[in-house]
Amino acid sequence: MKKYGALYDDSMQMHKTDHHMPNIDLPLAQDIVRRTMHIIPFSVNVIDARGVILASGDPQRVGDLHPGAQLALARRASVEIGAADMARLPGTRAGINLPLTVRGEICGVLGLTGEPDAVRQFGELVRAMAEMMLEQARLVSELQHEKRYREEFVFQLVYRTGISDASMQAWAARLAVDLRVPRAMFVLEIPDAGEGPGERLDQVLTQLQQVQSDLSARWPALLMAVVSPGELVLLDAFPASGPQQARATQARQRLLELHQVAQQALTPPATLAMGVALPGLDGATASYESAKQTARVGRARDGEQTTFSYLELSLPVLLSGLQAGWQAEQLRQTLARLQAHDRKSGTLMRTLATWFRHHSHPMATARALHIHRNTLDYRLQKIAELTGLDLDDTDDRLLLYVALQLN
Repeated sequence: MKKYGALYDDSMQMHKTDHHMPNIDLPLAQDIVRRTMHIIPFSVNVIDARGVILASGDPQRVGDLHPGAQLALARRASVEIGAADMARLPGTRAGINLPLTVRGEICGVLGLTGEPDAVRQFGELVRAMAEMMLEQARLVSELQHEKRYREEFVFQLVYRTGISDASMQAWAARLAVDLRVPRAMFVLEIPDAGEGPGERLDQVLTQLQQVQSDLSARWPALLMAVVSPGELVLLDAFPASGPQQARATQARQRLLELHQVAQQALTPPATLAMGVALPGLDGATASYESAKQTARVGRARDGEQTTFSYLELSLPVLLSGLQAGWQAEQLRQTLARLQAHDRKSGTLMRTLATWFRHHSHPMATARALHIHRNTLDYRLQKIAELTGLDLDDTDDRLLLYVALQLN
């Protein structure tokens, strides 16, 4: 596979020049001959724009120059070859040569071998059939180019391999992507996809391509790319402002519907994480990084979970940057004595987490733990003694909460 980072110039050139009709390729030429000769009792030749026979009902003629076709190309009109013409054009055979035109451009010639009076009645029929096949091939090629172009754009948003902002903005404009609209990155990951035999990696890549196809069929506006073995990235518009709870609910719904479609094509289990929604080029890159970190934090918290939202894990994701360094060590010390005391049962740590989860509300916490209110008060007092923190003090409570999130 050609490295994505080197493809921008190629892609821009491709889209500058893709209005030119490419040469007819050999498989397509052979298909035209095969299908047309099923419906007419004459030999058919497909000749390229240089006048060279690509495919023929007479295999011996493949690769030969076709003078009649060259004449049709020069005149940009149909040319009939009769007995008199054969005498003055050596190497020709009786028949009709019809230019093949797609979107106003001549791309080759269709030759029917036989007496002109006999083959003339079939000329327009088989030409229309051949041109329809050429147009279909052109459309397929354009769709493949567009898909590749969109994938490269997403790849560059993730890795930004030296392409200027101006070039990226031009690229976005070509794709009708408004960079002012906030977008979130979704990262679909198959754990350990790069490990094991090569056959497994091939299987994973094939399945991810099927996921892309399924998601594109359902949501054509989605931008997607496989950016590494076992990792598919999706870019989707998502609001960056508004009520937090409403956006969190919307994010959860979006994660579930995307994951449901994706998982249908996957044999190994996959996780899907959504990053923060931001506008702009740098915003998309940051969203990818936040989605990756959201997945790491989410899997560490719950190994059974398969979908993770930054909006549900924003604080632990933001705090995860403090996992190393002296700050992290100081935060860990906050819970050190509590964890040492609680090593066997885990009762106090569980109580503390439940207390925070219920917004420090004593009755709700006691009900969740199925204990008496007095038992809860005793445990909270014990937590305060072991940590040396005042649970009624805002700063101490925040310090304890942050330490718990990093635990």
